[in-house]
Amino acid sequence: MNKVLLGLLLGTLLGAIDGATAWFTPAVRAQLVGIIIGSTIKGLIAGVAAGIFARKVNSVPLGIAFGVAVGFVLAFLVAYMQHGYYFEIILPGSIVGMIVGYATQRYGGASAAAPATR
Repeated sequence: MNKVLLGLLLGTLLGAIDGATAWFTPAVRAQLVGIIIGSTIKGLIAGVAAGIFARKVNSVPLGIAFGVAVGFVLAFLVAYMQHGYYFEIILPGSIVGMIVGYATQRYGGASAAAPATR
């Protein structure tokens, strides 16, 4: 599986799981569906970004650092818009980025090149 597709799928899945963990915060249970949708989109963006980065740079430590940075920035923007719950939003968002950054570097395959025509 190529790196961008792996990042997209894994980021989407982990983003949905990240959003579902909001259930453990009773004050936000009424907005749970919106949180899951938003976290899924946030994970998807982080996954695609990590996959594109993994195509360009072949380094697991740099992939992890990039994933953490993208996850942190996206989660910070969401937390800033909410005016609260910074730790509860940024920590899992950064972890999602870290996992996706690692997975795209370690398990993502090279893109299939089109066969040359004569």
